[in-house]
Amino acid sequence: MSTAAIRDLSVFGEAIAYFNEAASLLDLSPGMRAILTHPSRQMIFSLPFQRDNGDLEVYTGYRVQYNFARGPAKGGIRYHPGVTLDEVTALAFWMTWKCSVVDLPFGGGKGGVTCDPSTLSTGELERITRRYAAELVEVIGPDKDVPAPDVGTTPQIMAWFMDTYSMHIRQNVPGVVTGKPLEIGGSRGRVEATGRGVSIVALAELERLKIALKNARVVVQGFGNVGSYAARFLSEAGCKIVGISDITGGYHNEKGIDVKSAIAYAQEHHSLDGYRGGDRVAGHNGILEVECDVLVPAALENVLTIENARRIKAKLIVEGANGPTTPEADAIFRERGIDVIPDIVANAGGVIVSYFEWVQDRQGFFWKEADVNERLREHLTFNFDAVRDLASARGVSYRTAAYMLAIQRVKTTLEMRGVYA
Repeated sequence: MSTAAIRDLSVFGEAIAYFNEAASLLDLSPGMRAILTHPSRQMIFSLPFQRDNGDLEVYTGYRVQYNFARGPAKGGIRYHPGVTLDEVTALAFWMTWKCSVVDLPFGGGKGGVTCDPSTLSTGELERITRRYAAELVEVIGPDKDVPAPDVGTTPQIMAWFMDTYSMHIRQNVPGVVTGKPLEIGGSRGRVEATGRGVSIVALAELERLKIALKNARVVVQGFGNVGSYAARFLSEAGCKIVGISDITGGYHNEKGIDVKSAIAYAQEHHSLDGYRGGDRVAGHNGILEVECDVLVPAALENVLTIENARRIKAKLIVEGANGPTTPEADAIFRERGIDVIPDIVANAGGVIVSYFEWVQDRQGFFWKEADVNERLREHLTFNFDAVRDLASARGVSYRTAAYMLAIQRVKTTLEMRGVYA
């Protein structure tokens, strides 16, 4: 079966495609390549629970711990009816390289439950969360695996998860998860961190491209947590946000969108539907094709494809979402000279501040928000500079350089530790 055919069948197969491109430029033995393309542990378990009306149902839970070489596994938990083992494995794989490329002492992990949280009451969500956490008690912990929120999960869900774990081992362990409420060990600056990180790398690259920040045109596809904060921070830096969108559609205003009013509208109406601050853009992903200096895809995976890659009119693409660009589209962007800052760097602000939260929980000492934000800026900028330097030295794209740097760091750690057999 061809590589393209494998990708059609498997999210993990598509993730491997980017790995293989970077790995081919490194001195990896067949054995090392095999280790890095196989997850350390995959878990599937049944989650029976009781609905409010007394009915019993069974959902399926997953947790994949992809790699432990650099530290405990790290990665979110998603609640979505479409969660599969293949998807969770791919996300854990990506988390391995994301943690490595920004030099965090973590490996990669990811988890999920096949449920639709919008159909569950608060009590039902709590019961399914506690059952899921109980199934994982023996294989998670601050030194084993540190989950976090993801699609469909919230700080409150992390609070229930932490409490369940703590009750099972009979001591308070806030560091077992990140993304918690501030009152029980969360970190200041965590909610905004991913969008802030997107803005940090975008602004750094605009400076390198010698594009003036004042009125640099930005389009943000996806106006959830990541996209809205990225738009806000880029606007505050002087950029002009000319396009925004969510699942209900896109809006374009060449004179600039008032980001604060757009955020307020989306919060009040729970979407951008009916927003009057710009002209409606036809098509579900039509906003991607609006002419701009910076395009920030911050919604779903696989929105930049071979079908629309040649119609993209951006000078720079900064991936706020996980996996928004297919390998075929990525090749077209390289051919056209459009720089792409890959997801494993661009949206790493969230996991960096999750690391800060984990550190604060273990110390029992919590930082001011200004300190969190400054440390995020320093940490992300330092590692993004390393990616840019490698890309320049090797004549490769930022994506390939990011994977090369991440793979090399894990490879070096594995070689130093050796293989226990």
